[in-house]
Amino acid sequence: MRVPTFVLASASPARRRLLETAGIFPLVCKSDFDESSITSSDPMLLVNLLAKSKAEVVSKKFEDCLILGCDSLLIMDNITYGKPQSPAEAIWRWQKMRGKSGQLLTGHALLDQRQDRWIVKCGVTSVYFAQVDDKTITAYVDSGEPLSCAGCFALEGKGALLVERIEGCYSNVIGLSLPILRSMLQELDYYLDHFWS
Repeated sequence: MRVPTFVLASASPARRRLLETAGIFPLVCKSDFDESSITSSDPMLLVNLLAKSKAEVVSKKFEDCLILGCDSLLIMDNITYGKPQSPAEAIWRWQKMRGKSGQLLTGHALLDQRQDRWIVKCGVTSVYFAQVDDKTITAYVDSGEPLSCAGCFALEGKGALLVERIEGCYSNVIGLSLPILRSMLQELDYYLDHFWS
């Protein structure tokens, strides 16, 4: 069986690195989807809709491919957060997050164009943030790292120093749950080693 080309509908370097570390070398195609065009009071539904919308936009450029869209949000105190819009917002967010916990949600939408099938799943990981001082918060925001992250931190970067622990899937926090991806591929009757050669 010829393996379909795996397309990542995301410009996230972290997601690409996760796939490559797992032996999947995707074509990367940024969706440029306007995330503000979708709203929902249900955070899990929202991340799944955003992930599916990104994959749908990219799917118009390909045929006979596997296309993965992803989106992440942080829920804390019943408020949903995406990427901070400015350094000032990132500092304010970290001042609210320190010493508390939140849930990092990542929606995964996988379209198999060959089978005309969608699989959509959401990963949830609890993140416990360290009690860090204002100086550390400002230095972290000044590094630029949290400005491109939905949770305002990168667990695979400097942000790991500011997280006490997580409960759940580690790679989900980075932006793509590898266990969820494995289960999606299995549901579509693909074996992992199909993508390793």
